[in-house]
Amino acid sequence: MAKKGSRVQVILECTEHKNSGKPGTSRYITTKNKKNTPERIELKKYNSTLKKVTVHKEIK
Repeated sequence: MAKKGSRVQVILECTEHKNSGKPGTSRYITTKNKKNTPERIELKKYNSTLKKVTVHKEIK
């Protein structure tokens, strides 16, 4: 029987892309441990539309 883990999939969305006026969105899917990091995470990821590294925040 498999263990029930506390790891969940989360979606990260770019914060600068909305303000740029360009179509589309930059999103990444990753996992996090809900016990160790109960708050929403922020990671720097590459945005191919803007062609630079931007801050991506977890969305619900």
